[in-house]
This record gives sequence, structure tokens and C-alpha cells, in this order.
Amino acid sequence: MEFHHHGYESTDPRVRPAEGAGVDRPAEIPDEVDVLIVGAGPAAMLLAAQLSRFPELAVRIVERRDGRLPVGQADGIQARTVETFQAFGFAERIIAEAYRITETAFWKPDPANPSRIVRTARTPDDAQGLSEFPHLVVNQARVLDYFAEAAANAPGRVAPDWGWEFVDLEIAEAGSHPVTATLRRSAGADAGALRTVRAKYLVGGDGARSRVRASIGRRLEGDAAFHAWGVLDVLANTDFPDVRTKSAVQSHDGGNILLIPREGGYLFRLYVDLGEVAEDDDGAVRQTPVDEIIARANTILHPYSVDVKSVAWHSVYEVGHRLADGLDDVPAELASTRAPRVFLMGDACHTHSAKAGQGMNVSMQDGFNLGWKLGYVLRGQSPQSLLATYAAERSVTARDLIEFDRVWSTLMATPAEEMEDPTELERFYVAGAEFSNGFKTEYLPSMIVGGAEHQGLATGFPVGKRFKSAEVVRRSDANPLHLGHLHEADGRWRVYAFADAAAPGTAGSPLEEWAAWLAGDPASPLVRCTPAGTDDDAVFDVKVVYQQDYTEVELGDAPAVFKPSKGPFGLVDLDKVFAGGHGTDIFAERGISRDGAVVVVRPDMYVAAVLPLTAHDELAEFFAAHLLPQRG
Repeated sequence: MEFHHHGYESTDPRVRPAEGAGVDRPAEIPDEVDVLIVGAGPAAMLLAAQLSRFPELAVRIVERRDGRLPVGQADGIQARTVETFQAFGFAERIIAEAYRITETAFWKPDPANPSRIVRTARTPDDAQGLSEFPHLVVNQARVLDYFAEAAANAPGRVAPDWGWEFVDLEIAEAGSHPVTATLRRSAGADAGALRTVRAKYLVGGDGARSRVRASIGRRLEGDAAFHAWGVLDVLANTDFPDVRTKSAVQSHDGGNILLIPREGGYLFRLYVDLGEVAEDDDGAVRQTPVDEIIARANTILHPYSVDVKSVAWHSVYEVGHRLADGLDDVPAELASTRAPRVFLMGDACHTHSAKAGQGMNVSMQDGFNLGWKLGYVLRGQSPQSLLATYAAERSVTARDLIEFDRVWSTLMATPAEEMEDPTELERFYVAGAEFSNGFKTEYLPSMIVGGAEHQGLATGFPVGKRFKSAEVVRRSDANPLHLGHLHEADGRWRVYAFADAAAPGTAGSPLEEWAAWLAGDPASPLVRCTPAGTDDDAVFDVKVVYQQDYTEVELGDAPAVFKPSKGPFGLVDLDKVFAGGHGTDIFAERGISRDGAVVVVRPDMYVAAVLPLTAHDELAEFFAAHLLPQRG
């Protein structure tokens, strides 16, 4: 965490001074805003936290509830999501209160007596070493609390406006604020009152029954599986041996259960198979009594039993897999003629079963993908065409999510004896670890994702996929740390220069020439796109990693571009120079060429380009495609 560079601070450094729209933020929603966010779910709250790091923007988030969510339905947190929490500054705190999944137990009918279940397998949660972060279970409401804190503590001071319900919108063909939203007061003495708010952009994160989606003529397309599940969060006594281990249970004839231990040591969740649903059921299964769900659970768990003492929350849902026919307001035939003004995120554009633990996680990545893009366009740093990449990128991820969940939910509903391979469920679970942990997403080449021509220079950083961190040693203080953990959700691009083998400070080396070009050439993105009067690293966080042991690197030998001036006093930042040591070698771990490489990482932590140190023109052309010049 970086602070003191604007003067000595003795208060909580997580609370940054208010700036721009965050100064004297009006209690009432203004008539005009830059971004209006509808809904206060995970995607929306992450988006608010990201946009609060762009304090010059007027951002409001409206929610029809009259206050914070008391009990959240979603609870599974992928390792990729914990990486995202790290970028927003609260990973350590939420890990401390969450339940950590380390393995999954699989239970099936006992071949000697099929009326009984027996444990048949245990699978580690991350056998492939996909991430140093854990897979967690924690109440969705707490996730929202942390993002609300991050948004309120950032310079923009964004906070939800409770008790406002979205009604409809109109989009004008011209004007500075073309989206006019009608809102209705849903709580308080003036409940029922209507008002309008004009926005440059509107984002719908208002759930599966999204009114924003309906207002732009989009619809969910897909099918129902005609299979129902009861969900219970319970406090109970049980003799089931794996009650504190994530467990998939397939019984002989009673159905299946997915058991998820919850945070706190006592609570656990049961997804209980309620069987097939008739096509003419018309939602009647949703009225299944809690006692009936508990009885079904006891049948499935035989010879074990669950004595439920308290039900914290419960629901019944029918499995469905639906995807919106578009993630923004631009019809396909007009995609090349105008930029989007309205966007959909989360359940507003993709719905599926809850058992794979994907919904909240994928939804938050929707918000992370969109947030920095809105910030750059509204600041005048990028053209409006950047916004089209949101739907292009996230629609592919949403389709992959639907297909993954379709297979997983079908397997979870299939009796063990009906499977050709009795180990099929656990094999699919292990094989799908990259997806289920949130790391399968791979963005295709575009204006913000380069090609793979130079991928061989850094094979461990695939272009289009998330930046997989590795340990390095920070030269300034000899601390070993994860390079990716320094990637804050501050909207900046990361440019990592992995040095060639020459000794630090060697004149004429590829790294030295690259650094000189980046710092001084008019075509350099650093020179061209950093606004005058801002910190040297306001747009690009440029770091160097040397191959040598840190004891062989002197800070004085590092080029000046890796030691930017910060704040009103022009203090030099010495924390951007890294090397090997303490048993670390990121070059070996991530397949980085000993000739060196440049790895460009987007603000949402996805690798955008891998280039040689000598490819000055290619680096300039990459950024020129989506960043506007900020200096004459």
C-alpha cells in the first residue's frame, strides 16, 4: 500500500482523500450523472468500487431495497475472485472470516448395500497449482459489504442510493447525457414518487428479472432442465463424517446432495435434489416445505442423518440455462455505427444453476471488465469504440459458463448407477478445475488484446488470460513478494519489463534502450498518453524484473523510467525494481526468455501483449489503437 507521498498521514491509509465528485458528494441524486448503475449486487458493487477510483466522474448506484442485503444467496468464491479482492485491498480480511475449501469428498451407494452411501474419493481443490489464493465460501452479503467499503473509501466516495427502483429508460440520438432513466421511490415517506435522471451511460446489474434488460429490448434465451433443487443453510447436528468438507453425494434412489460448509464453523449449505419437474408444474415445486426438503436430505444421506436446529435461509429453484441475446443496447446490425450507452451485467444477462459456484464470480468479472473501460472513455483517454469490447469479451465467457453449468448440473442430478463410468462426476470436477477456479477465460485478439506472435518469450503469461503471479524480490527492501499482488484496481495499465541477461546498467543493452525510448520518445505511450501535471505513473505502472539475484542489482543502475516521481513533492518511487533471490526465479517459473520480454497487463489483470524488448514500434502501435494522446 502506497501513502505519505502527498504528506504525512496518521489515519487509516485505506481511506483516501476525497477528490472530484467525491468532494461534498450530494445526498440527493443529481439530475445528470456520468454513470447510473441499477442494482447493488456483486457486479454492480464491484463496478462502483472501480469507478470510485475515477473521482472526476459523477457515479450513482440505485437499489430498490431500503438497505444492505442481510442474507446473501451466493456463497462460493473462486480463487480468481480472491485475486480480484486482493486488487481492491481486502483479500486478507475476507480470507480470515471465510471457509476455505481444500478438497471435495465424493460419496456413492455402497456396492454391498446400495441403500447406504460410502465415501469413494477425495479430490484436492487445486491440484494443478492454478493460484496461490484459496477457494472460499463466504456470505454474499459480506462480499457486498467489502466492495461498499472500497467504493466509499476511494476518492470518488460512491455509495448506494437505497430505496430507488428503476422503471424504464429512453435513449436519445444526441446530447451529452442521452440516457434518461425513470426511477420510482420504493421506500421512505415519499414511496411511489417518480423522478428522472439523465446519464451518459447506464449499467443494469438488476438481476434475472432485469427491467433494464427489458427496457433495451433484450431477452434471455435458453431452456429449463425441469429439475428442481431445494437449498438450505442450516445449523444442525449430524453424524455425516464430511459435514465440514465440501461433498458431492449420489444416492441409489433418493437423489443427490451437494454439501457446502459455511464460514464460522457451524453453518452448512445443502443443495438437495427434489427430482424431475413436470412441464406443467407452473412453479408449484417452489412451494416445497422445508420439512420435506430436510426429509429428502436424510433419505439421501442414509445411514447418516441430519438433525436441523435452525434454518438460516432456504429456497427452491428449477435449473435453467439462459443467456441474453446481447449485453448492450446496440443491435448487431448497428454494431459498427454507434457505441453502446446501456450495458447488462451478471444475472441480468446470464442465469444458470447455483451448484457450480460460478454466478457471483462471473458477474463480478463482468463489472471488472466494464469499469475501467467506462472510466477511460469518460476521461477522454480512450475512444468510445473501446466500450464495444465489453459485450464482445464477456458474451463469450457467459456462453462458456452456461455450457459448463449445463454439464455439471446434469451430472449432479444423475444417479451413480446410470453413469457409464462411476467416477465420471469427480473426473469432470477435476478436469474442469481451471474453469471452476475462474481461470479459463481467454479474451480474443482485439484493440486491447494483442496477437500471440511473440508468446514464446513468456509462455507462462498467455495473451488474453489473467496474469498468473509469481514471486520476485523487491530490490528496495529485499522483500520477497508476489508481483501480481501489487496490481491494484486503480485503472492503470501494468507494463512489466523482464530484463535481458546483461548486468544492470549495461549501456546499449536491450533493456536500457527500451527504457530510454519509453521515457523520452514522442511515440512512446508513456510520453504520449500521460496527462500533463499528473504523476509519472498515472496511466502506466512500469516495473522492471532483473534476472540477477537482488544482491547484484543496485537501484542506481536501474533506468529512471522505473523510478517515477510522485506527488506534490516529486518523491522518487523506489519500489518498482525487482530481481531474483530467496529461491525465486520468475523467468524459469513463467517461461520468460533470457533475452528479455515486455508483458503488458490490462487494468482488469488480463495479459494484453507479450513483446520483445526491441519491439518499440509494436508497443507504440498497440497502445495507439485504444489510448488517445493526452499531450500536443
